[in-house]
Amino acid sequence: MEVKASLKHARVGTQKARLVADAVRGQDVNDAIRTLTFMKKKSAVIVKKLIESAVANAEQKKVIDVDNLYVKTITVDQGPSMKRIRPRAQGRAFVVKKKLSHFNVILDER
Repeated sequence: MEVKASLKHARVGTQKARLVADAVRGQDVNDAIRTLTFMKKKSAVIVKKLIESAVANAEQKKVIDVDNLYVKTITVDQGPSMKRIRPRAQGRAFVVKKKLSHFNVILDER
């Protein structure tokens, strides 16, 4: 039985977050959490919390053995961009796009 967890509008770039997601896809939950603990990336903390949330959802349902869970799918999709203005020289202004991402994690039993 599958267990899901998702996070919308995370303040991290999609491309950077996909590097972390690719590292833990297909791993056991305990191995994935251990791997993410030692990664020095902003999105590693986000993905770790999301996996822990999915494990908590599995414990709440009491249908699945938590020790047999693995990361079946993890997707990082592009969210909306926050547009901010950066003042520049001689009265000009540049638009800075702050990227947002949507995370989806699905855990399943082996």
